[in-house]
Amino acid sequence: MFHKILIANRGEIAVRIIRAARELGITTVAVYSEADKTALHTLLADESICIGPAKSTESYLNMNSVLSAAIVTGAQAIHPGFGFLSENPKFVTMCEEMNIKFIGPSALVMNKMGDKINARKEMIKAGVPVIPGSKGEIISAEDALKEANRIGYPVMLKAAAGGGGKGIRKVSTKEELVPAFESASQEAIAAFGNGAMYMEKVVYPAHHIEVQILADRFGNTIHLGERECSLQRHNQKVLEESPSIAIGEALRQKMGDAAVRAAKSVGYEGAGTIEFLLDSQSGNFYFMEMNTRIQVEHPVTEFVTGVDIVKEQIKVAAGQALSHQQEDIVIKGHAIECRINAENPEFNFAPSPGKINDIHLPSGGVGLRVDSAVYSGYTIPPYYDSMIAKIIVHGENRFDALMKMQRALYEFEIDGIQTNSDFQFDLISDPNVIAGDYDTSFLMETFLPNYKKDKE
Repeated sequence: MFHKILIANRGEIAVRIIRAARELGITTVAVYSEADKTALHTLLADESICIGPAKSTESYLNMNSVLSAAIVTGAQAIHPGFGFLSENPKFVTMCEEMNIKFIGPSALVMNKMGDKINARKEMIKAGVPVIPGSKGEIISAEDALKEANRIGYPVMLKAAAGGGGKGIRKVSTKEELVPAFESASQEAIAAFGNGAMYMEKVVYPAHHIEVQILADRFGNTIHLGERECSLQRHNQKVLEESPSIAIGEALRQKMGDAAVRAAKSVGYEGAGTIEFLLDSQSGNFYFMEMNTRIQVEHPVTEFVTGVDIVKEQIKVAAGQALSHQQEDIVIKGHAIECRINAENPEFNFAPSPGKINDIHLPSGGVGLRVDSAVYSGYTIPPYYDSMIAKIIVHGENRFDALMKMQRALYEFEIDGIQTNSDFQFDLISDPNVIAGDYDTSFLMETFLPNYKKDKE
C-alpha cells in the first residue's frame, strides 16, 4: 500500500479522497492555487503546497507544477479526482516516466477510451452497440455537412477529446449546422485544447444510463449496477439516482454485462463508467462514452452497494486485487444525489461566488450523506466549477429516498450566496419525478419552462 499520495484536485472531491486515504492509513498531500489557500482540502490534508495562481491553467492544470509537488513531498501516487488532469493521457505518461503511480488507467487505455472516436471503434470490436455516427474526426464545417447528410438529421456534435457537457451541440437542420460546428469546436479548443469533433445520430428522448465498473490488474472486472442520469440542464447532470426505474432486471443484467465486456476489451484497470443511451421508444441501448475516472455521482452507487469506490481505486492502483467479486454485489434500497451549486436559478443560473456568512448542512437519521468543501466564513472563488456540495440519501425504497431528500433540502441553509437548493427541492417534489416519469427531455422541455413561469 502507498504511504503518501498527492491529490491533484480541489473542492469536495479532494476532501472525499483525503478522507478515504486517511481511513486507509495513508498520508495525504494537497495542492492548491493562490485562490484556494483557505480551502478545506488544503486545511485537511497532512501536507499542502501551493502550485500557482488562481487560473486553472497555471495551477491545477499545470502538469509540471503538480508533478514537482509530488516529487518535493515524496508522494508515491497521484489521485486526480474528476476534471482537471483526470483524463489527460499526457499527464499519465509523465507520471509513469517519473515513477509516480497515477491512480487510474494507463495512458494507453485512456487514449483508447478517452477519445470518443477511438472508443467507438473499440466498442464496435467488442460487440457493444454504439450510436450510428461518423467514422472518424470531423475537422471542418464542410465535412460536418457531408456527415450530417449521410447520418440524417437531427444529429449531435460532440468534442472528440472532451466531456462534462463541453463542446456539445444538437443540430436539427442543415442551416444550424455550420454555426453550431464552429461554436462547439471553439468551445472544445478552449476546454480541451482540441477542436476536433465527431457526430452521432440523436437518440431522443432517451434515458441516460451509466454503469459503474471496477477492474484490477489480475483480470477481475465487475460492475456495481447503474445510475439514472437523465435529469440534465444543457448536458450537465443535475440529479442522479440508483437504481434506474426505467429498466427491468433483464435489461439491467444485459447492460451490466456489456459494460464489463467493454472494460475488459481494452484491459481497463481502476474505477470507470460506461455511459449508455437507452432509446425510450425502442428499448435499445447504445454505448455513448466511457469516463476513465471517478464520477461526481459515485456516492449513489456506494450507498446501494456498500462498496467504497475511492478506496477500491487506491487499493487497485497499489497492486491489490478487488475486494469484491460480481456475486458479492447486491443492490439494496435506493439512493439519490442532488448537486448543490453556487448559482441563482432565477437569473438563468448565473454563478454566485462570494463569502459564506453561515451554513447549516442537513444531518441526522440513517442514510444521509453530504459531500462538501465549504464552511462558515469561507469565500467561494469565482474561478472554478460552481458545485459546492452534494446531498446524497439512501432509503429502503425509492419513495423513502425521495422523502428523505426533500427533508434534507428543506434543512439546507446558507447565507451570503445564492444556491440552487430551492430549485432542487422543487425538482425532487415534482409529480413526474416522484413517479419516475422522466427522460432526457423532461428538465429542459417540461420542468424548466413551468418553473420559470411560476417565478414570474
